[in-house]
Amino acid sequence: MGRICIPDYEYKERLAKCAKIVADKGYDVFLVNSNEADYANVRYFTNFWPIFERCGVAIVPDGRAALMVGPESPIFAKDRSHIQNIFTMLEYRESANPAYPEAKVYTYDQVFRSLGVTGKKIKIAIGSFIDTSCVMMNGLREAYPDAEIVEDFSIMTGLRQIKSENELACIREGFRIVELATKEVLANLRPGVTELAMVGIAQRVIYENGAEYEGLPMYVFSEASTRHAISRPGYRVIGEGDIVQLNLSAKVDGYSPSVGIPVCVGKLTPEKRRYVEFCLKAHNWTEKQLKAGVNASDVAKGFYQLYCDNGFKDAFVYGPCHGTGMIEVEAPWMETSSTYKLEPNMTFQIDTFISGPTFGLRWEKGVVITEDGCKANCSPIGTIYEIGV
Repeated sequence: MGRICIPDYEYKERLAKCAKIVADKGYDVFLVNSNEADYANVRYFTNFWPIFERCGVAIVPDGRAALMVGPESPIFAKDRSHIQNIFTMLEYRESANPAYPEAKVYTYDQVFRSLGVTGKKIKIAIGSFIDTSCVMMNGLREAYPDAEIVEDFSIMTGLRQIKSENELACIREGFRIVELATKEVLANLRPGVTELAMVGIAQRVIYENGAEYEGLPMYVFSEASTRHAISRPGYRVIGEGDIVQLNLSAKVDGYSPSVGIPVCVGKLTPEKRRYVEFCLKAHNWTEKQLKAGVNASDVAKGFYQLYCDNGFKDAFVYGPCHGTGMIEVEAPWMETSSTYKLEPNMTFQIDTFISGPTFGLRWEKGVVITEDGCKANCSPIGTIYEIGV
C-alpha cells in the first residue's frame, strides 16, 4: 500500500474552489501567508512547509496562483510545492533579517502582474491577518497604495472545515500512530522518569511508524503544570501519586490529530478522582450532542452549564470542541458565541479541559460529524489509569 497522503489532483481542486469564491466575492487577488509554526493555509494549496522563513500564496479569479518564499527557499519550494510559479521576496525572509544584497527578489506588484492583475486600484483580500506580518503588509501597501485591502477569514475556514476522504485518511493514520505512542509511554511511565524522557519515547514511536513530525509539541505534564491549558514539558521528575497529562500527536502529510488522557502514577486521591470523573462525564456528554444540523453555540452553552451545575464553574477555561486538521487546533471553535451549524465531514477534537487549584486534566479525541451523530476517528478513550495500582 502506498503512503497515505493528499494526491496532486486534490491540490488542483482546492485552487479551483478558492478561485471561484474569489471571483464570486469580487476580489482581484486573494492572499494567504504562513510560517513554520502555522503553515496550514499555504500548505493547503501547495504542500510546502517553510523552515525559518515565511511563505505566501496569491490566487486570482481565473485560478492562476503563485507561491512566494524567502531568499533561501526557492529550490526547497520547487522540490515540494504543487504550485511551481514561485517568487523570491524579501517580505518572507527569516527573523534574523538578512539583507541578501545579491539576491534577485520580486515585489507584490510583479507577482500579481504575472497572474494577470493590472492596475493599482484593486481589491486584495487577505485570508488571515494573524499570519500576515507588518513587513508583508508594508510591502503590499508600498506596491498598491491605492488598493482596498480587506481581511476575509471566512474563505479558508469554509474551504478547510469540510474534510475530503483523503484528508480523513490522513487524520485516521495520525491517530493510529498516536495510539502506538500512547501505549508505549504508558508502558514506561513510572516514578523517577522525567516529562521529557517520556516525550522522547513518544517521538521515537511516531517516527518509527510513519509520522512526518509531531502534530503538536508532545504534552507530558505532571502535577502543577497540568493546570496549563497550553504548555511545554520540562525536566521535572515524575513522582509517586502525581497526575500526569498525556496529549500525544502525530503529523501525517500535514494533518495533526492528538489523543489526550490523564494518568495517575499511583492511586488517585478522592479529589483528583472527582475531577477526572467529572471531566470524562463532560467529554462523553459533548460527544452525544454532536450531529449535523446542531447549532455549535447550543453545544457550547450546554457544556458550560454542565460545569456550573456540577460545581466546576471556576475550573472552566474554554468550550467543548475545536476544529482540527492540518493544525491540531484550527477553526472553527465551538463557543457560546458561535453562529454556525455542524455539517457532515467537519472534524473536531472533543477537547475537554479542566483547571483546578493545584492540578488539571484533559480528555481529548477526534471525531467527524455525520448526519445522525459523530464518528470517532480513533479508538475509544475513557480508561482511568492508575499506574502501579
